Amino acid sequence: MSANENHTPNALPAGYRFNEFEIKEVIGGGGFGIVYRAWDHQLERTIAIKEYMPVSLAVRGADLALELRGERFQKLFNAGRNSFIQEARLLARFNHPGLLHVLRFWEENGTAYMGTLYYSGMTLKEWQLTSPDSIDEAWIRRLLPPLFGAINTIHTAGYLHRDISLDNIQIQENQLPVLLDFGSARKEIGNLSDETEIMLKPGFAPIEQYSEEGEVEQGPWTDIYALGAVLHTLITGHAPPVSVVRCIEDNYQPLVERKPEGYSLPLLHAIDCALAMKPEDRPQSIDAFARLIDLPVSDVEALVTTFPVTAESQPVPEPVAAVPEPQVMAVNHAAAAIEPVTPRNVRRLSPALLAAAAVALLAVVIVVWKANRPSDAPPVAASSAPAATPSAGSAPASSAPTMATVYLQLQAGENIVLNGEAKDVKPASSGFASLNLAAGSYRIEVHHGSLVRSQMLTINQPGTWLINPGN
Repeated sequence: MSANENHTPNALPAGYRFNEFEIKEVIGGGGFGIVYRAWDHQLERTIAIKEYMPVSLAVRGADLALELRGERFQKLFNAGRNSFIQEARLLARFNHPGLLHVLRFWEENGTAYMGTLYYSGMTLKEWQLTSPDSIDEAWIRRLLPPLFGAINTIHTAGYLHRDISLDNIQIQENQLPVLLDFGSARKEIGNLSDETEIMLKPGFAPIEQYSEEGEVEQGPWTDIYALGAVLHTLITGHAPPVSVVRCIEDNYQPLVERKPEGYSLPLLHAIDCALAMKPEDRPQSIDAFARLIDLPVSDVEALVTTFPVTAESQPVPEPVAAVPEPQVMAVNHAAAAIEPVTPRNVRRLSPALLAAAAVALLAVVIVVWKANRPSDAPPVAASSAPAATPSAGSAPASSAPTMATVYLQLQAGENIVLNGEAKDVKPASSGFASLNLAAGSYRIEVHHGSLVRSQMLTINQPGTWLINPGN
């Protein structure tokens, strides 16, 4: 389908070139941007290109450059474009597979663009519409650790997302979530034009987002409210009542009272806490929220940079922190193009609260380890490959439950040997293979003819692991 056949107003035509990038088709669009599928002729791969295109402020001219609908819109247009560029810069700093990965950004045609990885899959909103029967507590518990890790990465860097919703979380083909659209170009324009309704999503935005700037402080608890609303919607099929309405008459019925069938009280209680009206009554950090649900915060980026290498292994370089290209780019078909985040000063937590959260998270890990049950530490992603079985004496037997999912790149003709035993593991279309491993120590080798790349790996906590064996 060409861009013109998509009938998206103001879209660039199929065949349009940005140097090595060629537009193939429109794959999404909204009031603030257009998303294209494009081909990178230099690297010979598909990417996505997001264009800042606020339809209320500008139109596409005959020369394909954007033209303002009136001079009075110049300030709003420039503010939104600056925020779009700011988000591109911010996302390019993160190396987390749960966050949209920006390859480059540029200005052209009187507007701004960002080139990103291309992911297939569907949003949580689409998933709920097409596969509602697959959503249960076990599915949610598999989804949350990597999503917690992505949100925590943003918070640790001192930023907030402020637009978490079902159509801003993409489920890839490998079942791992990717967090999308920060929505800050929309928010920036809304702030300057006093158009609150274009900024917020009813049911998902807490009361502090409706307040005047600085009136009620925003922080991690703001995103936690939105995440609670996402979980509430997945479980009940409906978003919670709008927060501004709850200020007048709070008719929110706690999930622990409704007791939806098939869901545990700890999960329902955690969601109720996340949806508390007063910010101070909510969990103050992702770690604290995860503690309420008895789940870990999966931090792929930290794991990539801290893999232990023993003296038994061949000399290998430190695994690089950059995350390899994931399965596919998350495309938000239901909303506008990804829009930039506005950095905010996240409120510092008291030392006592930070210490309590750290102790609580450690307690969760210990409980998961001792319980040693799949329900306590479910694998982050399902894999079609058989679970890896370590050799005798080096790791638990094959009957041990999966604790972590390990991803590594696998080229044509390469094979995986785990603790001396060949494994029939095939790469997905992205070129990445996965292993589901129990706790223990492993020697992972990638054989290609006479060449061998290897790495020693110790699994001692649940999570998603990304490795890059050296030569």
